[in-house]
Amino acid sequence: MRIGKVRQGNGDVRLGLRLTVAGFAAALVMIPFSLLLVVAKMPLNELDAGVARELHEYALANPDVTRFLIVWTDLFGPWPWRIAVIVYAAWLLHKGAPRLAAWAVVTMTVGGLLGLALKIIVARARPHLPDPVALAPGDSFPSGHTVTVTLGAGVIVLLVLPMLPRWGRVVAWAVACLLVLSVGYTRIALGVHWLSDVAGGIVLGAAVVAAMVAAFETWRRDQGRRPASPPLEGVEPELVKAAHE
Repeated sequence: MRIGKVRQGNGDVRLGLRLTVAGFAAALVMIPFSLLLVVAKMPLNELDAGVARELHEYALANPDVTRFLIVWTDLFGPWPWRIAVIVYAAWLLHKGAPRLAAWAVVTMTVGGLLGLALKIIVARARPHLPDPVALAPGDSFPSGHTVTVTLGAGVIVLLVLPMLPRWGRVVAWAVACLLVLSVGYTRIALGVHWLSDVAGGIVLGAAVVAAMVAAFETWRRDQGRRPASPPLEGVEPELVKAAHE
């Protein structure tokens, strides 16, 4: 019994170390990307300015669409995703899957902190448009809404995949992509972010999820569990299936 507890404790330590390393790896990917944005900002700003101008004109000309975009961006904004993942993690804890719960919360936390750190590093101003239809505080790059929707949608899909049939998994990923792209669109259309802010947010969110998935899968294999394909089976097929029985 004592040996089993020691092994379990060592496994938890290794999982924590792997998730930490994965977070640093995602940061190392994003920092050069952000610096490249700063160095090459003129070409990006020309594209950003053109897209922002066209979408802003459309928003002013279509107030009903603009009101819908405001509702959509709030409905799928950062806090609803954070709350959803925390509630799911609490349910996993109740079902006896603490490591999976920790993975979900750590992924959201690391991604959010990296997004905040990059905002401070890049310190990019938000768009300044005539007759703005929406306002947002803070710096612009990357889009916090887009980072969080990418993290939240990715985490939840990877948690529920084992419960879905093959066609359901395709639908789940399609819905996740639709949510990510639609929220990103609202941030540009409402004039609170540049196109490159949204692109950077998607890249950051996807990089963090991919790094955390790889870290968790490596840990699973070290524990003697069968290799899994997370995009098809989820992060932890065995524990999730057991939790939902």
